Amino acid sequence: VQLQACGGGLVQAGGSLRLSCAASGRTFSRYATGWFRQAPGRERELVTAISWSGGNTYYVDSVKGRFTISRDNAKNTVYLQMNSLKPEDTAVYYCAAGVDYGLIRRQYDYWGKGTQVTVSS
Repeated sequence: VQLQACGGGLVQAGGSLRLSCAASGRTFSRYATGWFRQAPGRERELVTAISWSGGNTYYVDSVKGRFTISRDNAKNTVYLQMNSLKPEDTAVYYCAAGVDYGLIRRQYDYWGKGTQVTVSS
C-alpha cells in the first residue's frame, strides 16, 4: 500500500483544514487507517484512527470534538477534518495503514510522507 497525504498548510487559530490520505496498491478498504502527528522535539503520537469499515474510531482527548476522521473506500481515501485549530495542533501529520485496527504505532505497516500543519496564534 502506498499512501499520499495532502491538505496541510498555514491557518490561523480557530480555522479549519481537511487532510486527505490517498492510497494505491493493495485493497485499501481492508486496512485500518490512522493519522499521527509529530511536533518538533516531541514523540509521534496517534491523533485518530478508523477501522476498515469505518465502524470504529478513536480520537486522542486533545482533539475530541474538533477533529473528524472518515473514509471513502470507493475512492481509497481517508480524510481528517480539523476544525477549531489551535497552535498546539502544529505538527507534521502522517497517515498510516495497518491490517489490524489499533492504537499502537507498530500496528501500522504502511506510512505516507507527512504534511505540515501550522496554526498561528
